[in-house]
Amino acid sequence: MNIGEIARRAGVSRSTVSYALSGKRTVSEATRRRIEDVIAELGFKPNAAARALAEGRTRTLGLVVPPAGRRLTAVQLDFVASVVEAAAVHDLDVLVSPSGGDHDRSFERLLGGRRVDGVILMEVRFEDPRVDRLRQSGLPFVTIGRVEHPEGSWWVDVDYETLISRCVHHLADLGHERVVLINRSAELVASGYGPAMRALAGFTSAAEERGVQGSTVCCPDDAPAGEACAEDVLRMAGVTAAVTINEAALAGVQRGLHRAGLRLPQDFSLIGVVARHLAEDLNPPLTSADVPAIEMGTHAVQLLLERIAAPEAPERHELFAPPISLRSSTSPRPRS
Repeated sequence: MNIGEIARRAGVSRSTVSYALSGKRTVSEATRRRIEDVIAELGFKPNAAARALAEGRTRTLGLVVPPAGRRLTAVQLDFVASVVEAAAVHDLDVLVSPSGGDHDRSFERLLGGRRVDGVILMEVRFEDPRVDRLRQSGLPFVTIGRVEHPEGSWWVDVDYETLISRCVHHLADLGHERVVLINRSAELVASGYGPAMRALAGFTSAAEERGVQGSTVCCPDDAPAGEACAEDVLRMAGVTAAVTINEAALAGVQRGLHRAGLRLPQDFSLIGVVARHLAEDLNPPLTSADVPAIEMGTHAVQLLLERIAAPEAPERHELFAPPISLRSSTSPRPRS
């Protein structure tokens, strides 16, 4: 069944049916009702491509993610799931495009082909040429994360600097005097990856403020690297606690501590900024500032729809700073 058959049965032109479906021109109430009755009788569902053409939109959002070869963290997967679900609520599709290395061709096709109405960009660096490219393209976009100077941008982000600082203060309140930050990989830190850079800044300032001796280590994003990282941490004399944003390495860090004969939290305290379900599933459950990834992804979609509807509107952003959820992985510094 097509628009021509609907027009014939309703006694109107094809263009009138098109106007009634798209809302691009006014159609009398009686004519609209007649067309709707025919559509209901025939069970007609407009072809998505035809509807998009009539509206001048693709009804598709672009989501730029890291390459599939880099296993996504729990938070990243939550971002993807929440964006897809939030878009579906508005009857929109999501085109997922990897970005990084050879995959930047996919990113360019996303922008150059005008295949989407707007873009959500994940995993943002302090200096990110993709943000500059999006600005040049003229496509509406929102970032999950933000560049070092985000003025003029629409974004949502976690306040890693504040949250890691709170983690250090929590450990200091428990009497820990030497603490280590287990950051993301050296590659990500060197690239200016936003969460890693802001976590480092928050850790450094809080340690100085509380008189805590702070050290930092970079750790690749996988469990075996986490085990090796735990060994490195335990070689540092006097370290009794660690703070981390490295979700993928967490299980390995716990295994490494256990293999060394240390109990959490009696012998060593561990705290982080990670996804809630990951923190709760660890043994023991991790004391953590839980990243509200589902809420952030949903908010990113809402901001993007607002930007698509009103391209000249002033920029908007949202910075999330959830409280620390006290669980079972931190306790007062053990007495030597």
